[in-house]
Amino acid sequence: MKAGSRFLNAVSAVALSAGVVSSGAGMAVLASAAVAEAAVIQRIEVRGAQRVGVDAVRSNITIKPGQSFSNADIDESVKRLYATGFFSDVRISVSGGTLVVSVSENQLINQVVFNGNRKIKDDKLRGFVQTQPMGPYSESLVSADIARIKEAYAAIGRSDVEVTTQVVTVAEGRVNLAFVINEGDRTKIDKITFVGNSAYGDTRLASVIQTKRSNMLSFLTRKDVYNEDKLRADEEALRQFYYNHGYADFRVISSDVALDASGNEYAITITVDEGQRYKFGNISVESTVEGVDGADLERLVETRAGNTYSARDVQKSMEAISRRVSSAGYPFARVVPRGDRNFENNTIGVTYMVDQGERAYVERIEIRGNTRTRDYVIRREFDISEGDAFNQETISRAKRRLEALGYFTSVNISTAPGSASDRVVVVVDVVDQPTGAFSVGAGYSVGGDGLMLEASVEEKNFLGRGQFIRVAVGGGLQSSRTYNFSFTEPYFLGYRLAAGFDLFRNETSSNSDYKYEETGGTVRVTAPITEELATTVRYTYKELKYTEDGAYGADGLPYTGDDSMSAPYIDLIEGSPWRQSIIGHSVVYNTLDDRTMPREGIYASFTHEYAGIGGDSEYYKVYGRVRYFQTLSDELDLVGSLSAGAGHVVSTGDNLNVFDQFQIGGKDLRGFETNGIGPRLNGDPLGGTTYFTASAEVNFPLPALPQDLNIRGSFFADAGTLYGNDVSNSAGVVGTDMSMRASLGAGILWLSPFGPLRFDYAVPVVKEDFDKVQNFRFSMASSF
Repeated sequence: MKAGSRFLNAVSAVALSAGVVSSGAGMAVLASAAVAEAAVIQRIEVRGAQRVGVDAVRSNITIKPGQSFSNADIDESVKRLYATGFFSDVRISVSGGTLVVSVSENQLINQVVFNGNRKIKDDKLRGFVQTQPMGPYSESLVSADIARIKEAYAAIGRSDVEVTTQVVTVAEGRVNLAFVINEGDRTKIDKITFVGNSAYGDTRLASVIQTKRSNMLSFLTRKDVYNEDKLRADEEALRQFYYNHGYADFRVISSDVALDASGNEYAITITVDEGQRYKFGNISVESTVEGVDGADLERLVETRAGNTYSARDVQKSMEAISRRVSSAGYPFARVVPRGDRNFENNTIGVTYMVDQGERAYVERIEIRGNTRTRDYVIRREFDISEGDAFNQETISRAKRRLEALGYFTSVNISTAPGSASDRVVVVVDVVDQPTGAFSVGAGYSVGGDGLMLEASVEEKNFLGRGQFIRVAVGGGLQSSRTYNFSFTEPYFLGYRLAAGFDLFRNETSSNSDYKYEETGGTVRVTAPITEELATTVRYTYKELKYTEDGAYGADGLPYTGDDSMSAPYIDLIEGSPWRQSIIGHSVVYNTLDDRTMPREGIYASFTHEYAGIGGDSEYYKVYGRVRYFQTLSDELDLVGSLSAGAGHVVSTGDNLNVFDQFQIGGKDLRGFETNGIGPRLNGDPLGGTTYFTASAEVNFPLPALPQDLNIRGSFFADAGTLYGNDVSNSAGVVGTDMSMRASLGAGILWLSPFGPLRFDYAVPVVKEDFDKVQNFRFSMASSF
C-alpha cells in the first residue's frame, strides 16, 4: 500500500499543478514544484497525430509505461518531438495513470520553388536548402535555409542579396513554399591597402594574396569576392611569403574590412609587422637515435649558412631527413628544427634534432567535407594508411599534395586521439571547388593563317575521380585546323603512375604549294622519382599526308603537277601518306614556385626518341631545354630568366625525311617565322639535324596598370642556330652551316582568365638573307 500511496501522491501533485505547461517556442516543462519521487504511468495517449502517426510519436518519447520517469524525461521527450520537424506545438501532461501527449502538426511542403534568381540556378539552390517537398514546414528550418541562400550569394560577391518567402496553401495541411530572391548588385572590392610594409610594396604583396581588387574582368575571375575564410588564407599566404624571404618575425597585426553601403564596396586594410630580415647561421644535424649519425644526414640539408632564411627550405630539409631515417628502419623517429637567433648579425642558426618520438599508429584516416571528390582520391595522396606508424612529416607532405591538386579551396589536416593511447586518428577537412574550365585562346601569325582561334573544355577532376579530360578545337581564318583530345588517369592501377593518351589531327597549308595533314595518337605513362623529378615513357603513331594545293587528281592520287616545288617536297607528295612509329622517354625536373607566373626555380626537360619500329621514319633524336628563374628585385617585382635548348638527330636508316628533322623559329627564336631559319631549298624549309638556342628575359609589372589585371612587360634577347641536313634529293640546299641568328625585343604578358597570352615584337639583329622574318608575334602559350 505504501508504494501505491506514493504513486497517488506523486500523480496528485502533478495534476494539482496544472499538468504540463507548453509554449510554441518548442519547450515544455513539468509544472510540479517538485516531484519528490519518480512517477510511473500505465499508458500513453497521443492526440493530434493525424499524418505522422501515433507510433512515430511514441517512438520519440523516452517515457515508458510501468517505468518511473522525472521532469528530465519529459524535457527530453519534448525536445525529441520538436527535433523531428513535424510538429509546431507539443504538450505533455499526466491524467491519472495516463501520459497524454498532444501535438499540433506542421503543414507538409507540396513544392519548393525559387523566384528572382538568375546568377545561381534552381538546381544549385536546391542543394543549399534543407526544406524539401513532402517534408514538414518548419519556420526555424526555413530561416536557416534563407541564411544558407545568402551565404551562397555572398560566395559569388552578392552580399546585399535579399531573401523572403511566400507560403501558399494548396490543400488541407499542404503548402507551396517560394523563396523570393532579390539578387542585388555585386559587392565589389574597391581597394586593398597594406600598412606597415617597407621591404615590399603594395603591388608585390597584392600579387601574393588571392583576393583582388575589382576590375573589368572580375566577372570572369571572381577574385574580387570577399570571404572571411579567404582572407584568413591570404594572411597565411603573406606569412609564408615573408617567412620564405628571410622575415622570420613577420606578423599580421590585423585585417580590417569596411563595407561602403552606398557604393556596395569593400575596403580591406591589412596591417603587418615585417620585423628584421635574417640569414642562415650555423647549420647542423644532431641525433639521439642509436644507429643514426647526424653528420651523415647533413648532406640532405638544403639550408646553407649565409643564405637568406627560408622556412620552405627548413621544411624541405626536415622532410628529406625524415624520409632517410624512416627508410633506414626508424619509423617513429622525428625531426625537430631548433633555431638560434643572433640579433646582432641577424642570423638564425638551425640545428635539426633527430630523436625517437612516441610510438603511435594511424588508427584511421577520416575525411570530411568532400561533396564531390571521392574519398580514395584524397587517401591516395597519403604515403601512410591505417595501421602504419604516424609521422608528422608525411602528413605535411600529403597536405601539400592535396593543395597542389587544385580540387579544393581549403585543406586542413588535424589529429584526434584514437581508441588507445598509441592510436591516432588523422582528420582531413576539405572544401571542394569547381574544377572544370572553358577557355578561348587566340593567336596571330604574320604570313600564315593570320588570326588563329582555339576553344577548349577541360575537367581536371572528372566525376570526382581525379581524372583529367581535355577537348580542344582550333583553326585559322584560311586553312589551318587542329583537333585534340586528352585523357589522364593520375593513379593508374592504384600506383602513382599518371597514364593517359592523346588523339590529334592537324591540317595546315605551309605555303601556296602544298597541304599538310597529320593524324595520330600517343600513349604515355609518367612516374615520379622524387617530389621534383619525374620520368615519362610514351609511344606515338601518326600518319602524315602531303598534297599539292590540297587537291587530288581524277585517279584519286595526290596531284603533283607543279615542277617549281622543291624536290624533297615533290618526294613527300609522291610518297604520301607517310607513317611514323616513335617510342620516347623524357625526364623533367621542376622546382618552380608557380607554374603560371614563376619567380624562382628551374624547369628542365630532356627527351630522347627512337623511330623505326615500323613506319617510314628511322632515326634517333635527343633534345632538351632548361630555364632558370630568379627574382632580381622583390620590391619592384622584377623577375629574370635564362634559358637554353639543344637537339640532335641522326638517321638509323638511309636518310632522314623532312618531317624527321628539327624545325625552329617563332617561340624558340622570336623575330623569325615558325620554320624561319635553317637549311632551305628554293625557299622551302627542310629543317636541320642540330640546333642550339639561348634566351635572356626580364619581366616586370607595368606601372600604369592595376596589378590585379596581371599584365606584365618584358625585354628579351634570343639567339640560336639550326644547321645540318640529311635529306636525300636536296642538291642546292643553303643554310647548312652553323650560322648564328639573334634578335632583341619587347613584349607584354597577360595572365588572362583564358590563359597566358603573349604579345612580342622582336627585331633580328643577326640573320641570313634567306631567313623568314616575323617581327610581331601574338600567341596563347606557356613558357614551357
